[in-house]
Amino acid sequence: MAQQRFTIEDVRALGKRLSNWGRWGKDDELGTLNFITPEKIVRAASLVRRGRVFSLAIPFDSQGPQTGFAGRVNPLHFMLQDGGDIASGAQDFIPGLRYCDDAITMPLQCATQWDALSHIFFDGKMYNDRGPEWVTSSGARANAIDKLKQSIVSRGVLLDIPRLLGKAWLDPGEAIGPEELDAAAQRQSVSLERGDIVLIRTGQLAQVRAEGSWGQYAGGPAPGLSLRCAEWFAQHEIAGYATDTWGTEVIPNETPDCFQPLHCVAIVHMGMLVGEIFDLEELAKDCAEDGVYEFLFVAPPLPITGAVGSPVNPQAIK
Repeated sequence: MAQQRFTIEDVRALGKRLSNWGRWGKDDELGTLNFITPEKIVRAASLVRRGRVFSLAIPFDSQGPQTGFAGRVNPLHFMLQDGGDIASGAQDFIPGLRYCDDAITMPLQCATQWDALSHIFFDGKMYNDRGPEWVTSSGARANAIDKLKQSIVSRGVLLDIPRLLGKAWLDPGEAIGPEELDAAAQRQSVSLERGDIVLIRTGQLAQVRAEGSWGQYAGGPAPGLSLRCAEWFAQHEIAGYATDTWGTEVIPNETPDCFQPLHCVAIVHMGMLVGEIFDLEELAKDCAEDGVYEFLFVAPPLPITGAVGSPVNPQAIK
């Protein structure tokens, strides 16, 4: 699991080789979610045996991991009407009924979230050969998150890398390669199938909780996926993946001259659904106890018109 070194030219070559631009037509905005068919969803629904539901979201509150880096702050929740308004008589003009209302202000990528295909550009392009003119101050006119509002239902598979290695969590800078993904699947007696959404546990959230601090979680050194995993995703025709880290990739990156190279290949060239800051701890514990690492996975984004990402409360149902 030692880091390898790549250059931006390696990223370009890999992106070109794994590109799905035009695969589903020049107007496609779903990318690898096209691998999820109605038959796939029916098969995924059959995995529900116990009726056990696991939320994979962290709390959306002011105690989240964000530090303000790149404008990302934690959610700000405030009340528009509360019990004080009721007690003070401010709502007495309403016959009978009294109420509370609230609001939230937050970056859409500040907690558990999906990246839209308009979130990442590389060499001036986003998925399916579209330029930056497609995203204006009004939002994305293509590849926006709302296009995925009914597409994220499939078979989910958890790959628990720390348990594979007999560790509580992976170390910052520890890279996960295809070999570890295959070894975890083999150890767990689970096979990967076309259209799966793969959840990859590093244990970083377990470390955060054990240490009682987010530390450098948001953008700092982290365990994560190697650039080499792009080939693995393509070979298995995976619909999407998510991890329990801030950015899914190993940090420091394997490419000194390119930030987040796997994003550049997977999102931009492959059109792959990518999720970040997923809480996999409770699910991983249950999977280890019953030996079942596949489940129905349901995680639609909020259909925010033109958005380049969305908060989500993903559900794994066993």
